[in-house]
Amino acid sequence: MEHHQIKVEKTAHVFTRGSKDGSASCLIIAFHGYGQLAKYFLRKFDFLSEEKYLVVAPEGLSRYYTKGFYGDVGASWMTKEDRLVEIDDYSEYLSKILDHFKGMAKPECKIILFGFSQGCATIMRWVMKKFPKVDGIVLYGGLLPEDLVYTPHKEYFNQLDLKWAFGNEDIFLNEDRINWHLNFIKEQHLDFQVIPYDGGHEMIRSVMKERLIPA
Repeated sequence: MEHHQIKVEKTAHVFTRGSKDGSASCLIIAFHGYGQLAKYFLRKFDFLSEEKYLVVAPEGLSRYYTKGFYGDVGASWMTKEDRLVEIDDYSEYLSKILDHFKGMAKPECKIILFGFSQGCATIMRWVMKKFPKVDGIVLYGGLLPEDLVYTPHKEYFNQLDLKWAFGNEDIFLNEDRINWHLNFIKEQHLDFQVIPYDGGHEMIRSVMKERLIPA
């Protein structure tokens, strides 16, 4: 048996909220978590001014039924099967998304990458491949990929506003996992602002508004 890989075109789904007439002073690229769809994920940003913020929510390229063969549909950024190819594919996709939409905001706009759950690792894998010109990264309810080495790129990350938020009742982040991540951030010389909050594996608008998204 021989394995072949053939590049094909694929239609990606992207949802936006906010002004695209060049008036937005902040562009947020928002990355959903595993099993979510971008059109619903985007609703979590409904408290933001549509004049000031342009929020762009790209959707993972793989859709699936969340309950077997029927019912709700979700999307994923990658799986363990051919993961390097999937990372290459979505890295090209996300670079095109950024290039396409940054021209719809002010030239001097702040660009924030905002990831939830699986979206956190997606951001970091893309960033470590393409090193896009952005102003900040927010990781919410997810972790840095531990198979990447960040220290050689300290100069790049030192220019960014880095935030990591986690809930004290998050079922995916127990005390050992949180302590490991804090140590990993320190070992990799990444200057993340650590933001714990009361809550579980969920996006809380008050936390986003008051502590994560620039006013």
